Amino acid sequence: MWRCALPPLLRYPTVDELAARAAALAVRSSGDVRLRRVGVSRAGSPLWLLSVGRGARQALVVAGPHANEPVGGATVLRLAERVLADPRLTVGADATWNLLLCLDPDGLRRNEDWLSGPYSLGRYFRHFFRPGFLEQPEWLPDGAAAAALPETRTLLRLQDELKPFFQCSLHGVDVGGAFVELTRDLPGLSRRVAHAAARLGIPRELGPYDTLYWPCLGPAVYRIPPPHRGDRAAAITEAAVESTWYHPHRYGTVTAVVEAPMWGVAAVEDGSPPADRDAVLRTVSAALRHDAQLLERILTRVRPHLTGAPDAARLLAPVDDYVLVCPGLADAWDPATADPARPLPPLSAGHLAALRIAGRRIAVRTAGLLHQLVTATGRDPAGALPELDGLIDAWCAGYQEECGARWIPVARQAEYQARVVLAAFELAGRRAAEPAGARSGESDWGTEPAVPMHRE
Repeated sequence: MWRCALPPLLRYPTVDELAARAAALAVRSSGDVRLRRVGVSRAGSPLWLLSVGRGARQALVVAGPHANEPVGGATVLRLAERVLADPRLTVGADATWNLLLCLDPDGLRRNEDWLSGPYSLGRYFRHFFRPGFLEQPEWLPDGAAAAALPETRTLLRLQDELKPFFQCSLHGVDVGGAFVELTRDLPGLSRRVAHAAARLGIPRELGPYDTLYWPCLGPAVYRIPPPHRGDRAAAITEAAVESTWYHPHRYGTVTAVVEAPMWGVAAVEDGSPPADRDAVLRTVSAALRHDAQLLERILTRVRPHLTGAPDAARLLAPVDDYVLVCPGLADAWDPATADPARPLPPLSAGHLAALRIAGRRIAVRTAGLLHQLVTATGRDPAGALPELDGLIDAWCAGYQEECGARWIPVARQAEYQARVVLAAFELAGRRAAEPAGARSGESDWGTEPAVPMHRE
């Protein structure tokens, strides 16, 4: 039987630590694990695929598609050890697990100033990096044939090579709750998500802002709509664009996007009707407009002084994206300016909490990126740093004091995500094996007593 010889991860792994731990697993596995380079990033970093098992049916798990969401790295290592320890997940399922360690290693390296902790909101947002929309490797804004990024092309080749029955993309929510997005329904998954979240003390997000108009398949589980071509702002905020999530749909693949929060907020799990929906929406919209105008004025002041700053273009791209989407979001959420042809769906208190968090997230991310841009120049002729520091501190304090944001230890984030992946894998396997239209009951699932987590 497989015995894990690697120490547990209590913090997010770096790009190099991911590769080293995966290599150690491969060496200790007596041939059950293979590690191969499947591509390279724009900066020349290898893209590593860890394969476990030798079954005919392929599962593909993608970690690190967004640079600021590192939990997936810890999760794939945990999954590899779990799969090695349980032959039912390989031999018993006739399956091979293919774990892509990090899809955007260049972006993950840019987050290493906060990656190893100590974990605080201020430290995170001051060192946060996420590339602009056009440099995010899961998106296909011009379709698969025109994919420009080498990371994207690598993932597309893997999907066409493996034709997986199940694909999972591992994402993280900086502030909020856990939820899952699916390209095909997996009946029973919502109950398993609820069970895993409850056992690990992780709130579920019952109304994420980017799923507002999506079908709900159960609490905290949403159906990704088929992709469509839209403008850039819609693509950034709605995610229902051509993507690597839908690319393997032709093979019958079920894709699950599993989101795990870093700082949890209990209010996003509140399904009760709000006391005054429109008043909250007006407040949230007004705050987003105010914050966006304030940040745009700061950007106008500092932009002329950014010439020569290291990688100014890559840091400015997401800033410009965020500034681009703010007016449209504020108008869509404001009852006075919302499009009558696309009215907001019924909203719970949890929806409103998620909208409040999302609006502030755009602002504080923008402030953090501007802070990095100015700091990188080595000077501050526009006098922006004290103002940006004040904004970041105030907005982070608001997350903690007004929203009740609390840190969730890395090991719990990864354990939650691993449990949801394993549940979705099992249900996707049943779906593939059942005749069309058949559904399986799970009346006794999850009745066992809770298993205590190790101390962190």
